[in-house]
Amino acid sequence: MSIDLKQELNSKQNHDVSEYINKVLSLIEKEEVNEADAAWITKETVDGFREHVNPGFLAYRKTVTKDGQFAAVEWSDNGSCFKDVNGKEYIDCLGGFGIYNVGHRNPKVVKAVTDQLKRQALHSQDLLDPLRAMLAKILADITPGDLKYAFFTNSGTESVEAALKLAKMYSERTTFISTTRAFHGKSLGSLSGTAKGMFRKPFLPLIPGFRHVPFGDIDMMKKTFEVCASVGEDVAAVILEPIQGEGGIILPPENYLKQVRELCDQYGSLLIFDEVQTGMGRTGKMFAAELYDVVPDIICLAKAFGGGVMPAGAIVAREDVFKSWFPNPFMHTTTFGGNPLACAAAIATIGVLIDEKLPERAGEVGEYFLEELKKAARGHEDKVQEIRGQGLMIGIEFHQDEIGYEVSKGMFDRGVLVAGTLINSKTIRIEPALTIRYEEVDQVVSTFREVLEQVKA
Repeated sequence: MSIDLKQELNSKQNHDVSEYINKVLSLIEKEEVNEADAAWITKETVDGFREHVNPGFLAYRKTVTKDGQFAAVEWSDNGSCFKDVNGKEYIDCLGGFGIYNVGHRNPKVVKAVTDQLKRQALHSQDLLDPLRAMLAKILADITPGDLKYAFFTNSGTESVEAALKLAKMYSERTTFISTTRAFHGKSLGSLSGTAKGMFRKPFLPLIPGFRHVPFGDIDMMKKTFEVCASVGEDVAAVILEPIQGEGGIILPPENYLKQVRELCDQYGSLLIFDEVQTGMGRTGKMFAAELYDVVPDIICLAKAFGGGVMPAGAIVAREDVFKSWFPNPFMHTTTFGGNPLACAAAIATIGVLIDEKLPERAGEVGEYFLEELKKAARGHEDKVQEIRGQGLMIGIEFHQDEIGYEVSKGMFDRGVLVAGTLINSKTIRIEPALTIRYEEVDQVVSTFREVLEQVKA
């Protein structure tokens, strides 16, 4: 191919790409899209996932037909709900796996981010950035016990990675204890603590030194500590979700977390609480650690930390743990962690949670939600095994995975989004915005009752 012909083809390609970009930007600019726009967006979305993102995702979308003629493509959101591109509204009881604690596009969070964007979006990386300092102070004030120093991330798995590295530097030990059914993320270190085999096997060997014990079994935890000490592999830290989210909304047995805390103190090990899902008011307290009166040495935050507007996460640790990073603060860094927009979102989010008493509200509404779901399930014991939860973190466990999937699909068809845990529908989760109205709760319960009556055991 001649140089001239190649340049001509490149020029045409760039022109086509530019036209496509302009069309997409014009759609983003529109407050409302018409029927033709919606059809184009749907087709481009399905085709784009099939050809350029990952066709595997289409198999997990309940409404995507084989020829792509119909699919639910989300387009806008507000409060406890979102709308698809065709204008159908859904009550969001998945909540981005626990992102939208203060609601979709909370106006106070949006305003804080927009105001910051008018002045500065990202920081130079060299000068001191004020919002990071201010957010760290706020976290020191609101987190349990003597947690004091913060490191900021962009996601949950990054928070877990930071916590694991900090624990290693603190004691130079390399053994970690995690639990069965745990989910801590999918990057290499976090995945080492995650328990689900199907996520782990393709990437073995993972980070060495991880032991998994049954969640809630304090005797096995104690024996593992004893064995590790006897063979010279002392435990650096135990990493736990106070309430297991992806594992199926599993609550800890009474006093279990306190007993783990005592074991960590006895053996000089750190206790890491992964509160990526349970934090920021979800369980009825700002942090689930408060529910169980246990203070961890490191707490991991993300998901709802950015208010459902910005990706943001953090770890907060005691000073004597964190100070191993004092001599060289560049031992662990991230370019975008703690950027001005994310910090503005997190500060506003914490303000909304406190001022509107959303953690307390989550406890009250969650108790009502849980009881109403249990009432709706009466007479369907052949389908529903258990309904459990804490605050607005509720799990509905079915006897069979197929029943859970049919219930999820039936509720989705009727305008309520729920989803399984760890791509398994045997337990579906209810994690709506903490701002969800009682009328919306009643609508979800009514839909659940209606679908449950129609699904066969």
